[in-house]
Amino acid sequence: MFTGIVETKGRVISAGEAGLRISAPEFDDLAPGCSVSVNGACLTVTGLVEDGFTVDVVRETLRRTNLGRLTQGSWVNLERPVLAAGRLDGHIVQGHVDGTATVAGITNEGNSRLIEMKLPPKLARYMVEKGFVAVDGVSLTIVDCGENWLSVSIIPITGTVTTLGDREVGDDVNIEVDILAKYVERLAANTP
Repeated sequence: MFTGIVETKGRVISAGEAGLRISAPEFDDLAPGCSVSVNGACLTVTGLVEDGFTVDVVRETLRRTNLGRLTQGSWVNLERPVLAAGRLDGHIVQGHVDGTATVAGITNEGNSRLIEMKLPPKLARYMVEKGFVAVDGVSLTIVDCGENWLSVSIIPITGTVTTLGDREVGDDVNIEVDILAKYVERLAANTP
């Protein structure tokens, strides 16, 4: 489980069918078998390399995420799992990406950036104003939402320590909806 509070950005050393090799010197405590969130997708460390690690990426993950579009030099958001005794500063994030959205607009508002994204209605139905969403693994509060869109506000520190500060119109981002919304929907559908 993750919190959506990105610890650092990593740089893709190589990307291909064999998976990803990521430079992340700050993550010197990883070992094969550890989980790590890469742009919000929970992946298993398969090996260690100088100043980084490797992960495999299965086809289902490639279908649901933007990881298949990463190339050498791409920046990614990284987070290690939360410790049971740690703080939950963001929200409960599983690292199970539900799909992608496309950045449709960016507006500077004082010291923040309002980012509007278009997303499939099957994901939009889980969005509520002031609810949670994980965008590329970053825990954010939804500013507003509609039938096929949502908007979030990025404060300066979030823009600096994550890849969201570099996003441009047309970029695809990973979306994980709030797990509680999915459970409530499922339970309500099965209520006699």
